Amino acid sequence: MHSDIFLTPVRAFTDNYIWVIHRGTFAVVVDPGDAQPVIRFLRNKHLQLVAILTTHHHVDHTGGNLALLKRYPVPVYGPASETIPGITQPLHDGDIVTLPELMLDLHVLSVPGHTAGHIAYYGTGSLLCGDTLFAAGCGRLFEGTPAQMAASLARLAQLPDDTAVYCAHEYTLANIDFALSVDGANPALIERARIEREKRAVDLPTLPSSIGLEKVTNPFLRCHLSALHKAAESWAGQSLADDIAVFAALREMKNVFRA
Repeated sequence: MHSDIFLTPVRAFTDNYIWVIHRGTFAVVVDPGDAQPVIRFLRNKHLQLVAILTTHHHVDHTGGNLALLKRYPVPVYGPASETIPGITQPLHDGDIVTLPELMLDLHVLSVPGHTAGHIAYYGTGSLLCGDTLFAAGCGRLFEGTPAQMAASLARLAQLPDDTAVYCAHEYTLANIDFALSVDGANPALIERARIEREKRAVDLPTLPSSIGLEKVTNPFLRCHLSALHKAAESWAGQSLADDIAVFAALREMKNVFRA
């Protein structure tokens, strides 16, 4: 983002981050699952809410919309193909969200997999990706197929390496534990594990990540590599035909993984 635009995580529930984009006295909130921590943040920082952005329909990302709208009559942006509380601006792939108060334009990217209509927002070097891409991981496939999610992740991986990645949950250490179980000889991953554990030890967020860091440490972006093929085939007990099959096996492995 521009040097005078800030992205601040507001914590909600056990591990959600509600991202607030703010510039001067204006703010936009992303995926407000709970209104109360957002209201407290806006009051404490003397910020005026001007828009709500949502990435997908899950209640931990949209549950605060209506309560916020009672206080702040603002536009609500979200995927056109999903039911979003309070939505006024349905979005499709390729749309641009213009936020004049922040002097910011965000490009809408369709990234199905976690949900069928999931979208991400990208602009000025920052990616707000909801539950599609996580630090060292990816979202569960609640509605989409492995092929859809793999394609969505590949699309995000094509963004510049220095793109800052703002996902919506503090899952990083659990994701790293799994990543080490399938890619444990990866020196970049080993170093990342050290750094992120130090952050969490003093209750600092591990986010934002970056596209470049994800490409060298996230197993779900590395399904083309032999180490990940071997780990997935060992777990599956059979040879796997292609990278999509490897991705599907890795996602199933993660679903049942216990560190």
